[in-house]
Amino acid sequence: MKHSDREVTLLKGNEAIAHAAIRCGCDGYFGYPITPQSEILETLAAEKPWETTGMVVLQAESELASINMVYGGGGTGKRVMTSSSSPGVALMQEGISFMAGAEVPGVIVNVQRGGPGLGTIQTSQSDYFQSTRGGGNGDYNVIVLAPSSVQEMADFVDDAFTLAFRYRNPVMILSDGIIGQMMEKVVLPPFKPRRTDEEIYRDCPWATHGKRPNRPHNFCTSLELDPQVMERHNQHLQEKYATVKAKEVRCEHFMNDDADYLIVAFGSAARISKKAIELLRAEGLRVGMLRPITLWPFPTDEIATLALRVKGILSVEINAGQMIEDIRLSVEGRCPVSHYGRMGGMIPTPEEIAKTITSHIKEIWTT
Repeated sequence: MKHSDREVTLLKGNEAIAHAAIRCGCDGYFGYPITPQSEILETLAAEKPWETTGMVVLQAESELASINMVYGGGGTGKRVMTSSSSPGVALMQEGISFMAGAEVPGVIVNVQRGGPGLGTIQTSQSDYFQSTRGGGNGDYNVIVLAPSSVQEMADFVDDAFTLAFRYRNPVMILSDGIIGQMMEKVVLPPFKPRRTDEEIYRDCPWATHGKRPNRPHNFCTSLELDPQVMERHNQHLQEKYATVKAKEVRCEHFMNDDADYLIVAFGSAARISKKAIELLRAEGLRVGMLRPITLWPFPTDEIATLALRVKGILSVEINAGQMIEDIRLSVEGRCPVSHYGRMGGMIPTPEEIAKTITSHIKEIWTT
């Protein structure tokens, strides 16, 4: 079946990531199996893109090895990526920090599961802090995209590579077990070829792709022993992050034009919240939702604007309350902000969210 010359198929979210990677000119994938994201590696292995596009697919010996392979591949200007789930991504944090410090582009997919520790293989959104606060050592940020559908799992792969190379920075696709495992109809992107070495040399003059005539040696490192030079580098990074904040914020508004009350939710929690809003609207309550698509940079200004006219905000998350801190920083006391969430692999229902909104209207959001 074809749709506007783009293939339409039924896929799991994890499978969509794999197919999109092949189609968007990815040069290499390095990963390690862990539930609930193992289908990414399994699908890539089954598709054998090394026979058709030349894309490398390698199961590394560990998550530490895989992120450092991404560091090396990205340092040569190649489009490379990895994927894992929460405990595995925790192991990658040193490598991600090194990539941010060395300004190496790369894509990391995190299909979240419950924690802390090994936790459960069931879904969670409890890696919000880890992803939006850098996760490793030093003053740095990772650009974070949060898909809420299988279609966005496919779409965000090319988007992530575009952002990674535009800003020479790691980009994370922060999904969760629900989106990774659910099946939906998805329109896959058209094939585009991998870049040639000459195109990489032209587009990535910073990369370590071999000594060329009339060009100095390139180095790919986050190490600098001179504190004055290191401070200037850190100032450069902060200026880059400020540019990302100014230009790359993405969010979705849902029924916000007349909303008296607001839900803020991302990923699968946003899908569930949309049904809760339908239930509340049927009762005559004007509730809307803002869905952050970029968790970093966070849609601070959009939420601040809505906070001027709504009577209360509910942060719906599948965790103990993490994104609520960014919401409160955005709101700056303009209206009350509350949290509702489940943990340990338990998923909030639309009815639970609707009941929470109703009780807050009666008991908390009364002014």
